Amino acid sequence: MEPNESTSVLHTKITMVEKDRHFEWIGKTKPVHLLDVPGHSPKLEEYLPLATTLVFVADAMDFLPNCRAASEYLYDILTNAGVVTNKIPVLLCCNKTDKVTAYTKDFISKQMEKQIEKLRVSRSAISSANDFTLGIEGEVFSFSHCHNKVTVAETSGLTGETDQLQEFIREHARTKMCEHLKEHT
Repeated sequence: MEPNESTSVLHTKITMVEKDRHFEWIGKTKPVHLLDVPGHSPKLEEYLPLATTLVFVADAMDFLPNCRAASEYLYDILTNAGVVTNKIPVLLCCNKTDKVTAYTKDFISKQMEKQIEKLRVSRSAISSANDFTLGIEGEVFSFSHCHNKVTVAETSGLTGETDQLQEFIREHARTKMCEHLKEHT
């Protein structure tokens, strides 16, 4: 599967200001280049050096059967030299949380931390091939121990509940990425 690319515009928080008894809406727009790379795509390595933020989407409805595979993929991202060196912030985005039977972001986060802890122990016992290790030696893994910031959020693409996702992108995305992509495409 090939990556999907698009450019979107996110509006900053808009405020209303009175000017000569009229009200004006003051706010800025920020073009953001988005790239959707399907899970375990070999293309991910090609695009990571360009990233200013990463959004890792977990399906809150179908989470448990995919927990181990998702955790392995997230582990690989969190130990990637480019991600760590550039301190790229990561959003663990739990999608479909509007559904009654969906798992919560807290449940998903805790389960992934447990799986990553198992991976951390087993991979460090087998090899020290990774340039970067996760966590603090002697402590159980937590996302708060990562070299870069990891945030957990809930969204629903179906209902449009994406405020936490948009806020994360607003906070961390840099327009520099858009400029870089224009130069190299």
